[in-house]
Amino acid sequence: MDRAALEDRWKQLTNRDLPEAAGPGWPVHLNHCFQRILLDHATGGVWYDAIPRRPAYAHAPDDVLARAVALGEAVLAGRADLDALNRRSLRWRGKAG
Repeated sequence: MDRAALEDRWKQLTNRDLPEAAGPGWPVHLNHCFQRILLDHATGGVWYDAIPRRPAYAHAPDDVLARAVALGEAVLAGRADLDALNRRSLRWRGKAG
């Protein structure tokens, strides 16, 4: 997937697909929460320690953005545990998770 397609998929996935799929049992529902979780896991920690902000997806290296998109696709398909991913993301940030 080229960079433009990767960025387009990121925006569609985190701004539309995941929030629309989020049901009552999901730990997050808002686009920025999905973005936090996916980017944290793609970077292996708090994403803004590794990627400049505003907008993060535009500054993320191709491999990081590709990992974040792939994880988002896995969440959407039910192949990744969003609860566990969210808890780990929150722990990296020193918050209860």
